[in-house]
Amino acid sequence: MHMRHLACVAFVCGLIGSPAVEPRLIRPDRTKHLVLDERVIQSTTNAKLTLGAVEKDSHNPLFRADQPWENALNNLYPNVLWDEQEHLFKLWYKCVLHDKDVIAKMANPTTVHDQGWFLLYATSRDGLKWEKPALGQFEFDGSKANNAVTRDTPNVGVFKDPHDADPARRYKMIYDIGLGKMRVRFSPDGVRWTEPLLPTGFTERTGDTHSNAFWDERLGKYVLITRFALGERLVARYESDDFLKWEKPQLVLRSTPEEAKKHQTYCMPSFPYANGYLGYVMMIHVGSASTVDCELAWSPDSVNWRRLAPGTPFIPRGPKDTYDSACIYAPAGPAIEQDGKLLIYYGGDFFPHLGWKRHCLPCLARIRVDGFAGYEPAAPESEAVVVTQPLRVTGPIQLTADAPHGTVRVRVLDAPAFGDGVSTAITTDVTDAEVQWPGRDAATLRGKTVRLKFELRGAKLYAFRGLELVAASGAK
Repeated sequence: MHMRHLACVAFVCGLIGSPAVEPRLIRPDRTKHLVLDERVIQSTTNAKLTLGAVEKDSHNPLFRADQPWENALNNLYPNVLWDEQEHLFKLWYKCVLHDKDVIAKMANPTTVHDQGWFLLYATSRDGLKWEKPALGQFEFDGSKANNAVTRDTPNVGVFKDPHDADPARRYKMIYDIGLGKMRVRFSPDGVRWTEPLLPTGFTERTGDTHSNAFWDERLGKYVLITRFALGERLVARYESDDFLKWEKPQLVLRSTPEEAKKHQTYCMPSFPYANGYLGYVMMIHVGSASTVDCELAWSPDSVNWRRLAPGTPFIPRGPKDTYDSACIYAPAGPAIEQDGKLLIYYGGDFFPHLGWKRHCLPCLARIRVDGFAGYEPAAPESEAVVVTQPLRVTGPIQLTADAPHGTVRVRVLDAPAFGDGVSTAITTDVTDAEVQWPGRDAATLRGKTVRLKFELRGAKLYAFRGLELVAASGAK
């Protein structure tokens, strides 16, 4: 083929639409700070902190409960991973076998809470088209051609653990068969799992709902977020060195006194992000409506949590009678980025949280990277000012902001040799964009303790990078 023709074909293909950039996992970064982190903000003037805007994918729901063993996907409890080694999205999701004739189709039928249970598995190359592989492990209606990876495992949390040196324990699972009755399993591939093992350290009032765990690089321990049941639904936290011996059960989040028991913290899938932790808090509204909303929570240490905007959903439910109009259940798993957006795979349900038999289906929402919440002017035509606490400079100072019709400028305070001149204005949407000061060498700031003063007009600031908390500067 002629070279000019090849060039034309490439150009036309680019116009039609090139393949999306491959996803990546976002790992913790102690030099990156979301501005919602109250540790790093000293003062604000004419500024308000608002939640970021979530966009739902037009393909939602991404797949249906279309197999005979998918009797009730219930709350779904999605556990989602972008596997960087296999270049594959992986989803483990909850399936309840409620109808007696369906339970009877399991080989050697058994029940927990009078229900049959499968943990189902699906994969995707692009995150939109999902396959339910025939894994050949568990019999249903005389056939093993189904996508079940375990049975008799309610309320499962699954994650991949690169930290563990034992490849047979690469994937880990934790679930309950009743309050205080926690179980764990291990797997080399997320598909073939060991028999259940009995962990220690759990109280009789913990467990249930979407228990979720992760290896915390900062602590050098596993962290588990699960339920505390003390007359209402509360959030509990445990930690462990080996995933079998658990200790330090703590109550870490509950509804406010004003909410009483009408609005309860149902569960909270959590994950490290930037220099802290984020949690998707499922708030159940007890009563005839029995709806569930997804709010956003943040923590500096995975122990002390606060809801960013109590009563305001982070992922809003849809209009009445649409696919996610009644309940939303957020995912467990590390943050996934693609094309500048975070991918949030959640369960959406148009049926209230009543009974066992209901289908919560997998859906996808997106938000810009770091865009969980940001500071913007309280009055549209005025300037907002945000000043940080003293922070030690570790590298190039970068920021994440939206300024398509406005400006963000930065001043360095407490560095007389550098001066307090204003930076070059940022006038577009940026992620980790390096700040430039005309006539000044920002490299001279490295190792110095400074404050940053952000000046916002018609813009929203989400995060900044290249500095560390002074108290943490000596940490490894």
